[in-house]
Parts: sequence; C-alpha cells; structure tokens
Amino acid sequence: MTTDPCTIRLAVPEDIPAALEMKLASWEEAYGSQRPASFFANARASLEQQADWWTRGLAQGAELWIATSASGDVVGVAGGGPAADDDADTQVAIELQVLYVLASHHGTGLGERLMAAALGNRDAVLWVLEHNPRARRFYEKHGFVADDRVEALVDDWAGLNELRMVRHGADRG
Repeated sequence: MTTDPCTIRLAVPEDIPAALEMKLASWEEAYGSQRPASFFANARASLEQQADWWTRGLAQGAELWIATSASGDVVGVAGGGPAADDDADTQVAIELQVLYVLASHHGTGLGERLMAAALGNRDAVLWVLEHNPRARRFYEKHGFVADDRVEALVDDWAGLNELRMVRHGADRG
C-alpha cells in the first residue's frame, strides 16, 4: 500500500467550512447515483448552519480530525464520539461518526490513518449505508463486522438503509 503525503491533525474552528465542503464533495462522489440533485443542493444550502453546529461542538470538546494535502486542501475527515444509547447492546463506548476521504485519495491508506486518529485501537461501532460496498469492505478490512441491525433512514435519506457494524477485540494495549 502506498502512503499518502497528507498531514492529519485536529481541526480548529477555521477548518470547519473547508471540511464541510470536502464532506459534501465526498457525498457527491459516493452517493451521487443514490440521491437526487436536490439532496446535494439542500446539503449545500445548509453548510453555514452545519458549520455553526460543528464549531460549537469543537468548543465543547468534540474532536474532528482532518487530512490536508501538501497544498493545504482538506481531502479527508474523521470523527468519533460516545456511542448512542441505542447501541448500548454492542458494549462499546465509541462510535465512528464521520469518515470521508475524497475519491482521489482512495487506496492511499489515508482512510486508515484518519480512522486510527479518531478511534485508535478501541472497540467501536459505526453505521454505514447498505449500498456502499466500498465503505463496507474498508470497514470489514479493519475488523468491523455487520451485526444484522438495519435501520431505514428518513428525511433527505429516505429510501436508504444503514447497517450497523461493530469492532470487538481491537484493544490491544
């Protein structure tokens, strides 16, 4: 596997707009065939509101990791947080809530590096779109296993399902 020359660091409030633009570009690459153009237009229209939410989260101690290219562009993001109460049956404490890498950086090891920054070697839970085979294979490669819990999404994501994946035995000290 080749390594990516990108730098990974914790985001600061000034990084949030670029990180959200990158996340939206990643959504367009990954979900363009599964969502109508209006979905992406709505997401773009809410970027300022999302930026405010993320900025408040950082101020309250949330961690968002970003990967920047040599030119300073944000090309990947990852973040984790406490597992939701609905996931208590997994017996893990952390959820991988965000992991996106631009397609131009797929296969470079950047996703793995971002996930390691967000989770370390801890057991974790995540939710992934059912019809995102690339992401599912990536997570399986890193020890996550689908546990047969499926949830139908609502609102702008209606018509799609998410699968829960869990990684146990990751803590190696």
